[in-house]
Amino acid sequence: MRVLTELVLASRSPRRLELLATLGLDVRVVPSDVEEGLRPGVSPLDLARLHAAAKARAVSDREPQAFVLAADTVVDLDGRALGKPEDAADAGSMLAALSGRAHRVHTAYVVRDGFSGRSLFSDCSTTVRFAELDGAEIARYIASGDPFDKAGSYGIQGPGSALVERIDGDFYTVMGFPLGDFIRRLPELGYRLPERSLTVA
Repeated sequence: MRVLTELVLASRSPRRLELLATLGLDVRVVPSDVEEGLRPGVSPLDLARLHAAAKARAVSDREPQAFVLAADTVVDLDGRALGKPEDAADAGSMLAALSGRAHRVHTAYVVRDGFSGRSLFSDCSTTVRFAELDGAEIARYIASGDPFDKAGSYGIQGPGSALVERIDGDFYTVMGFPLGDFIRRLPELGYRLPERSLTVA
């Protein structure tokens, strides 16, 4: 089994970069430039799958020898996909709709390995329940600037953690990349993660 030491991330997401770096990998960011958007008649989960596949294909076509990883996260409120907000008003509308309610967060990812020619497709979903938010709380969160590059107009980490009452499922799926699922499925592609030395203080 080969040791995975480096990969190409087909995403500008600083959160995915941060998560993958915790695995001891050398991550090179190559944005896909795939236009993400809502598609009538496509479920939120399928939308995440479509976007992830398109990103992986676009970057692996440019980097045919690389181990390419692409992912996409979509917030699902009653079967309606919530993407990244267009502006402050759009963010406010999404956050008000999520207030006091449960919703699903889907993250799909695709790996295309140029070395072996193998591909991996996976997705994970987590249920998130928001606290009851008043207008002032929503306005303060929007003013922080945190919502604008995130599906559903919020992040589970940082300032957005105050919006969340509880989650049922994988935290990292909500953050933007299901690390555990990726680690468990990596051997399917013939890889394992690097050995990491443990230092006892």
